[in-house]
Amino acid sequence: MSDRFEELKTKYQSVLNFIQSHGVQLQNLNMVGDNLLIRAFAPSADLKNRVWNQIKLVDPNFFDLIADIQAPAAAVGATSTLAARTYTVKPGDSLSKISKQLYGDANMYMKIFDANKDKLTDADKIEAGMNLLIP
Repeated sequence: MSDRFEELKTKYQSVLNFIQSHGVQLQNLNMVGDNLLIRAFAPSADLKNRVWNQIKLVDPNFFDLIADIQAPAAAVGATSTLAARTYTVKPGDSLSKISKQLYGDANMYMKIFDANKDKLTDADKIEAGMNLLIP
């Protein structure tokens, strides 16, 4: 696994360099399954978007990367969906299982629940086939 970790770190090194040189706080760099996890906090939404632009320069599809780039809340009416993606619930899934798989932390399941309050009324009641927004 460390070979894969080093391979992905090398692939996304320009993103890591950008994060370091632009005052973005790197909170976690780890493997989740076969994917590199980059968790960071940008001081502004603009800088968050610039990190995402850097990621897309390396690989427009970034299928081997889980990036959780946070920034302070945007002004009312402003939205950014660059970090959002969807996940189709499989039989046997739970929000904590999905959270563990995607964020590396099962306790972050409320983040997924909060992003899907239009579909979910109970964090313990998800159904196979549902498409969930993953922030």
